[in-house]
Amino acid sequence: MSLIEPLVAAAPLAVGWTTHGLLFRRRLAAARHCPLTQLLTREGWEKAAIRRILRGGAAVAVIDLDDFKAVNDTFGHAAGDAVLKATGHRLHLWAGASDGTAGRLGGDEFALVMTADNFEDGIEQLHELLTAPIDWQGVQLQVGASIGAVPTDGLTLSEALGHADQAMYQAKGSGGRRQHRRHQDTTQDSQEVGR
Repeated sequence: MSLIEPLVAAAPLAVGWTTHGLLFRRRLAAARHCPLTQLLTREGWEKAAIRRILRGGAAVAVIDLDDFKAVNDTFGHAAGDAVLKATGHRLHLWAGASDGTAGRLGGDEFALVMTADNFEDGIEQLHELLTAPIDWQGVQLQVGASIGAVPTDGLTLSEALGHADQAMYQAKGSGGRRQHRRHQDTTQDSQEVGR
């Protein structure tokens, strides 16, 4: 018996396992991306965000769409899906231009990790981009965006998200807009609230 016979016999098994491995990797990659927006889902985004934060000079933003439910209620879920798709596309383009990564956390909530250089000006531009009307079947759909952003400055991702979330809810409470603050500001506010 030559060495070739066992290799020929094992070839179908090797091809099968290789194919299985490729399909598994594709399914795993698909599971880490939102099928509607094509953005990373929470798990995939968090991994990318941690890598970006470890490089230094990063900021984190949390975005919540304002009046999204009204679009869904008035025009239906297809219109809501169009808003989410457009938001995902806009965030992806903006993140790419700011050395960042966008993700969909769920529902109409999104997150960004980006360079901290001039992030305050960048957040203003992002707000304008996200609130631009979306053309859907001849109708101009309009949603707002509440954005909370903070530089990571030695924070863990969880801490940065917590501070960005606080800033986002403060923006939402003041009629929706954007808040960009240093994390010391949000820590001080939390301490003052506790007094």
